[in-house]
Formats: sequence, C-alpha cells, structure tokens
Amino acid sequence: MTRTGYLGLGSNVGDRESHLRAGIDELRERGVEVEAVSSTYETEPVGEVLDQPDFLNAAIRIRTELEPEALLDVCKEIEVARGRALDAPRHSPRPLDVDLLLLGDLELETERLTLPHREVTTRRFVLAPLLELDPELTLPEGTRLCNAIEALGEDQRVHRVGCPMRLSDSKAEQGSEGNDEQKRSCGAQ
Repeated sequence: MTRTGYLGLGSNVGDRESHLRAGIDELRERGVEVEAVSSTYETEPVGEVLDQPDFLNAAIRIRTELEPEALLDVCKEIEVARGRALDAPRHSPRPLDVDLLLLGDLELETERLTLPHREVTTRRFVLAPLLELDPELTLPEGTRLCNAIEALGEDQRVHRVGCPMRLSDSKAEQGSEGNDEQKRSCGAQ
C-alpha cells in the first residue's frame, strides 16, 4: 500500500543546506518518492541542549510503500551516512536529522516509533514547513495543524531563509505547493 507521509529535516553542523539536499537525494535513491519540499527555515535549538548552533530545517512530502518501521530504518541509515552519531546525547548538534512526522492516517506507538511524531504539534520549526506544504494538514484524529501553530504563540524563533530547494534531477516539482506570495518572492512563475 502506498502512503503519503511527511518528514522533517534538520541540520546544524557543517554545510547545513548540503546535508538537507543529500538527505533528500538519499531518500529518493532508496525508493522514497519526494513529492514536495518546503522552504528552508533558520531555527533556534530546542530540547535538552540549547548551547549549539542554529538549525536549518525543512519538511518534505513523500509517497512510499515502506511500512513505518522500515521507513524509520531508512531515515536512520541516511542520518548515519551523513555523519550523525546515534549514540550522541539527545538533541545534540548533528549534520542531519530525518524525522518521520506523519504517515497516512496511521496512529502507531512502538518502542522505536510514535506516529504521529509526539512533538509535531509543539514545535514551530516542524509546523511552519509542514503547513507551507499543506495549509489544511490534520492529524489522523482530526487536530488541524494550523490551530496547533496558532496556539504556540511567538516564543520559538523560526525564520524562513530560503526558497524550496530545487534538485536538478528531481522527478517532482520541488515546493510546487507553495502559496502565490511565496512563489513570487522565490522567483516562481
């Protein structure tokens, strides 16, 4: 069964944009169809380690036949391939983070994976790029993510810094779902 899903990408070590691009390329090389890529967002660190460089974040909409845990394995393999140490402290600096946020209408909780991602409604750096891709996006139980971002207030710093990433060999028109104002400011027709 093919499902539509959403992944969050982040990097705060080295050439952050190159890490995000490489992560997208590696997903595609492993048979994950990338349908759309959000703009990039500069975000402050959140979580347990706050004294570290800012992150560059984006979200992607995918289509895949992989089951949830197999997709998680692919995400972790890509993180390691880009230099992430999986034994590093939680929320520490990393070249690439690939989070499985939503996968169809699945609700799942295992030792390794919770769907939807347990922090999807509490992190502005997750919500902003997701809502750019789909302003009407809801969780399987019906929560509208546009309501979740409004409830956060302004205490998490997230700034759009780049247009949707374009990949030269892309099979999908990257970021084609952006709104008209965004397309004008990014040079799209």
